[in-house]
Amino acid sequence: MSTSRPGTALRRTRAALACALLALAGCERREARPSPLQHILKSGELRVGTAGDIPPLAMRDRDKQLMGLEVDLVQALAANMNVKVRFVETPFSELIPALERGEIDLAVDGMTITPERNARVAFAGPYLISGNTLLARKRELADTEDPNQLDDPKLSFAALDSSTGASFVRAHMPKAKLVTVPDNAAGVKALLAGEVDAMIADLQVCTIARWRNPDAELYMRYAPFTTEPLGIALPPDEPLFLNLVTNYLHTLEETGELSQLKAKWLGDGAWLERLP
Repeated sequence: MSTSRPGTALRRTRAALACALLALAGCERREARPSPLQHILKSGELRVGTAGDIPPLAMRDRDKQLMGLEVDLVQALAANMNVKVRFVETPFSELIPALERGEIDLAVDGMTITPERNARVAFAGPYLISGNTLLARKRELADTEDPNQLDDPKLSFAALDSSTGASFVRAHMPKAKLVTVPDNAAGVKALLAGEVDAMIADLQVCTIARWRNPDAELYMRYAPFTTEPLGIALPPDEPLFLNLVTNYLHTLEETGELSQLKAKWLGDGAWLERLP
């Protein structure tokens, strides 16, 4: 037999009802909060995070304007959404954290789709398959078939901070010195200055570094060590936004527009004259 008095039971019932109403109100507030896609459409602005330092995907011309394959991709996406693009210059290592914090709506910067990154954010794509390769000051380094043969404490390698290139050096050349750089331009500069023996970076980055420095006697491995699927990073747990961007990329591929963009930016390098 219960010994609780009627007044005590009534107070408990009222307290439980109040908690339920508060929880319901909280749910309604969460449901009322606009999703990133709804926010983009309402604000009329697509915030795109990029470091803008990975030619020919995203880079700045002599007038400090962004250009490149990824720039064209997101501008076409924004045009289809009837919104404007606002590029948010962000170091590569900070792109995913900025996306997680909601400071940007998507990120592009030659970002490889990896399990570790995909555990934090969503990816649409890939829109391009690349790979990490080696750019060196000595031909024998570029001719190396097995990266484990480069595991020498006398050698030093530059790689972009938080990149798959840096992970590659740690995995295959742990005895060698890894010099992480904030952007690819800094890696190329260190290589040209003789501060490192080689640079590990995407195939496109290494190719264009050679194009831009024809008298520097740089040697490159043309067959990448790795296969790197590049994608557009999106907020986690936002299936509608992911669905939109995925469908958009499929449409570009089916219409041949994606192939045209690749030919424009990965072809003969006519755009090089626009660089500072």
